[in-house]
Amino acid sequence: MTIRGAALIAGVYEHPRREIPDRTIPQIHAEVALGALADAGLALADVDGYFCAGDAPGFGPLSMAEYLGLHLSHVDSTETGGSSYLVHVAHAAQAIAAGKCRVALITLAGNPRSGGWERGAGFSKAPEAGFETPWGATIYAGYALAATRHMHEFGTTSAQLAEIKVAASVHAQHNRHAFLRDLVTVEQVLDSPLVADPLHRLDCCVITDGGGAIVVVAPEVARDLDRTCVKVLGAGEAPKHTNNGRIDLTHTGALWSGPRAFEEAGVTPADIDYASIYDSFTITVLVSIEDLGFCEKGKGGQFVAEGGLQAPYGRLPFNTDGGGLCNNHPANRGGMTKVVEAVRQLRGEAHPAVQVADCELALAHGTGGSLATRMGSATLVLGREDT
Repeated sequence: MTIRGAALIAGVYEHPRREIPDRTIPQIHAEVALGALADAGLALADVDGYFCAGDAPGFGPLSMAEYLGLHLSHVDSTETGGSSYLVHVAHAAQAIAAGKCRVALITLAGNPRSGGWERGAGFSKAPEAGFETPWGATIYAGYALAATRHMHEFGTTSAQLAEIKVAASVHAQHNRHAFLRDLVTVEQVLDSPLVADPLHRLDCCVITDGGGAIVVVAPEVARDLDRTCVKVLGAGEAPKHTNNGRIDLTHTGALWSGPRAFEEAGVTPADIDYASIYDSFTITVLVSIEDLGFCEKGKGGQFVAEGGLQAPYGRLPFNTDGGGLCNNHPANRGGMTKVVEAVRQLRGEAHPAVQVADCELALAHGTGGSLATRMGSATLVLGREDT
């Protein structure tokens, strides 16, 4: 069964605040849910499918269904880290195609900036914990390891990685809600303190409170809405792990999730007008661009150099909201906002300074877990309603 055209995204919403000390996690989930439903022209009473991940409190969909007053025929709590919400869009489309629900709500919320962030107890009991935790493995060090290996294999430079941050800042200056709105230069990125060699502070994403929500609907529901919708054309998901120590640090799960999404959508990377690429670190973007087929392996540094990612006229306009590097990384999970901005581009609702002209096809790509150990990659190809 294919999901090509089987469902449409009717509503999206991104919480406007980046520090929310006066809200609980359930309250933030509720606010973004209401925002996305209002965007679609629907109400909580219309929702019959609910999707959430590990950021949802309590028993996840069970607790949130009660809190939101939802009467559901389908729930999904798939957890793949930051890529969960792209997986949810695909799973929602599958559920709609199978007749399990007609209006699916997906929510994300968190407050790591004002409330702190702790890994769940499950991490300490993971099968790999006894082999990695005692040695002080950190998220930053893992991504730095991947960056170092890419530099060794292909001659990638810190200055090329910095170009990704520069492009994000060029876009973020137009987003009044972005956490970091100041333009930065390559030199400023390289002069910022080292976090884990070769990654500098400005190579890292922001830490913010916030959240977002997506409403996915059946075609017959979309036809009755006074709203421009976005078609789900293709999806792919793939885990990647250490392979018993035989890991190749220079590629990601996008190597498999990308082709699956393109095949289902019936398009190629060359057809994509805009891309939302997960940007936990600058190296995440560089490797993902290669694995998704936008350039040859090892050529990512050249691809991003000299403004290749800058909207609206770069070779691949990306993350026009400023992305996780500058705008928002709610709950330390960046997949939700990647879908939200892709929808804005396809609707023509991005800021005029970064809106891609005649944007017909967009890609959203998420990475969960860690680039250097185990991850869940998810890719969506989205199209305008008339695609």
